[in-house]
Amino acid sequence: MPMPIAMPEVTLREYGPAVSVPLGAEAGRALAASGILQSAVPDPDRGGHWLLRAGSRVGAVRTPGGPVVRIMPKTPVSRLFFLLGFSLDPARAWRERREGTVDTGAHDDVVPALAHAVERQIDAALRQGVLQGYREVEESALVVRGRLREAEQIRRHFGRTPPVEIAYDAYTADTAENRILRTAAERLLRLPGVPGPVRRRLAHQRVRLADALPLIRGQELPRWQPSRLNSRYQPALRLAEAVLRGTSPEHRPPGAAPLAVDGFLLDMNKLFEDFVTVALREALRAHALTARLQDPHHLDTAGLIRMRPDLVVRTGDGRTPVAVVDAKYKVEKADGLLNADLYQALAYATVLGLREAHLVYAAGRQPERFHEVRGTTTRADGRGMRLYQHSLDLSRDPGHILASVQDVAGRLAAAAPRSRS
Repeated sequence: MPMPIAMPEVTLREYGPAVSVPLGAEAGRALAASGILQSAVPDPDRGGHWLLRAGSRVGAVRTPGGPVVRIMPKTPVSRLFFLLGFSLDPARAWRERREGTVDTGAHDDVVPALAHAVERQIDAALRQGVLQGYREVEESALVVRGRLREAEQIRRHFGRTPPVEIAYDAYTADTAENRILRTAAERLLRLPGVPGPVRRRLAHQRVRLADALPLIRGQELPRWQPSRLNSRYQPALRLAEAVLRGTSPEHRPPGAAPLAVDGFLLDMNKLFEDFVTVALREALRAHALTARLQDPHHLDTAGLIRMRPDLVVRTGDGRTPVAVVDAKYKVEKADGLLNADLYQALAYATVLGLREAHLVYAAGRQPERFHEVRGTTTRADGRGMRLYQHSLDLSRDPGHILASVQDVAGRLAAAAPRSRS
């Protein structure tokens, strides 16, 4: 019996240089159209090869007829999952101030770390047994149980019995919470690169959740309400939902059928933006300020040009804007200037009538710097509008990152009007 042919693997670095990879024309075009990479183009110097360059997405994917593509993040994996854990469950991460709420083990690759983390969270959730709950069931039966569905009985059976159309509440393990956990375990078992020991533990968790029906691919995630009864499930549920939103995406190039991709991808741009806005929102509560994420506004009076700052800081009652923040997952240029970002911040501050705006970068040469805008000096103190640039060093430990966030929150709070005693 011939041995199965192992699929080739390609390793790329987030925003790293392009790599020349042997790839068929069909697989190359599909990968280029998927939007997974920053670019995928034929290599002009090597026939049958394509130049692949990764962008902001990290993880691993398996494309039909092509190689397994692994994209390694610039940020250490443990730090990446700290950002993810904080964004998903800020109250717990803020209180504990450790490597977030996500245990990645000793894995330094995104997919193995993710699979390990989810399995550990599911194991902790099920330690006291599988959660059961009441779920409404509607079915045809030979005996009456629960409530008779009179309208359905007449429509389907013209009033004759049996069978009878009934509805009742069943006490079952087939709950929204267990469905989400089981489906996440099954998706992870299909990912490329999950280590054998982790794969075996995930299979064990799937067996423990066998009474819950798995979700169909593409089906909307069922809703669950946080409660005292499911509190032990909540960390696992939040991480499992992140898995289900990031795995097996379908990319639809124009005029083509969907390209199914088995894998998991994290968009570092979105992850950094989520972390910065959620962390600042939490930190600003200590200053009696509120924050609105993705607050919609318009640049023009006609309301045609839409703008949506990442975060608008407001007074405690939520009425008065105090400062505006935009998160940028990029590194400052050598001169520290990113003109387009500064123009964007200026537009936000102008529309909101603010004296300052703030940009938060994933890295920079200085923790903070500012630029004073010419022609905006209208205050009694002679100070014009200021555009601040802050940087968070993601290579540092979580405690240092959170301390930096608190420093930024303090700067935002300083712009708030002082209450008169």
